Amino acid sequence: MECDVCVLGAGAAGLMAALTAGARGREVLVLDSSNKPGKKILMSGGGRCNFTNLDITPENYLSANPHFAKSALAGYSQWDFIALTQKHGIPYFEKTLGQLFCERSSRDILDMLLAECEAVGVRIRTQCRIERVMRADPARQTDGGFVLETSLGRVRAERLVVATGGLSIPKMGATGFGYALAEQFGLKLRPTRAALVPFVFDGPWRELCVRLAGVSLEVRASVEGAPSFDEAVLFSHRGLTGPAALQISSYWAPGMAIRLDMLPGQLLAERLRQLKQSAPKRTIRKILLELMPRKLTDALLEQLAPPKRARGLGEWSTGEIEHLASCLHSLALIPAGTEGYRTAEVTMGGVDTAGLCSKTMGVKGQPDLFFIGEVVDVTGHLGGYNFQWAWSSGVSAGQAA
Repeated sequence: MECDVCVLGAGAAGLMAALTAGARGREVLVLDSSNKPGKKILMSGGGRCNFTNLDITPENYLSANPHFAKSALAGYSQWDFIALTQKHGIPYFEKTLGQLFCERSSRDILDMLLAECEAVGVRIRTQCRIERVMRADPARQTDGGFVLETSLGRVRAERLVVATGGLSIPKMGATGFGYALAEQFGLKLRPTRAALVPFVFDGPWRELCVRLAGVSLEVRASVEGAPSFDEAVLFSHRGLTGPAALQISSYWAPGMAIRLDMLPGQLLAERLRQLKQSAPKRTIRKILLELMPRKLTDALLEQLAPPKRARGLGEWSTGEIEHLASCLHSLALIPAGTEGYRTAEVTMGGVDTAGLCSKTMGVKGQPDLFFIGEVVDVTGHLGGYNFQWAWSSGVSAGQAA
């Protein structure tokens, strides 16, 4: 098989790069090891695909170079992708915080991408194992095209776009192939780890999480040196999940404490001091039950104020009220770890952006080689940001390949 552009990976970034290059008249071949394209697209967003966000900014992305994503995001914005969905008549809705989801199914997004690929003659081959990638001319290590030995035969390509994703969700076929390929062609890697991933605990906090499994609450989550996130957490039998927990996991490192403001926006100490004067017989428990779920209220009071949880406020000193309020506004939990790549939505780290051109996603000094999407050291927040990075980086490469 011969082509102008060979794209490795039929996920969000790969398909976007393919249809963009195809629209320029390039002959494009997409190779993927899975049995069908777009498997992560189909499972995303609970089957409804949170395909972008209304509020995309470079500040929503983590990278060793925080400026790297700016060019791609400006070159192909959320409004461009929204226009594409409207062109295909895909109904969508804003769920919360600017997050856009398909009204029907993630299948709408995948079908749109496949239709766009078909319209410009892109060939897609699945169940294809890449056995070897090499320069077409060993004497020309900076250009000259590529030869790929695959389970479907030999492929010759003028340009190669690597969109093989990261290590997250290995049951979907994730591997480190893209990282190995980057090193083969002289690129450096940033350390990788699971991100947007639930936390696990041991000891008393694990027991507490098991007891509270299924309980959800809007909180403000933070770790030292990182932004805070006002979203929900959900207790599980293993630990802590939900949007706020997933968001803060991208900033967390082993040994760090997660801080949860269980009552964001509330001035609990002031409220309790006032009630101590006006209703001294009211108990802390009854007051907190107006603000938090019963199971959570009882569990936290057992941890934080076991002797006095059933006593009237009149029996609480000002110092005790201040201490309890402080604990509930800044509950410190130290996770044992995370659930890892098994359930992580994305992989942090990857191909060092120092070796890539931010406008084309091409390798510096090797203008026929490109890396896009999750394999690159650019990781978005939860809420459609990683899909937008896939679309934007894919278009950047597709316009240059």
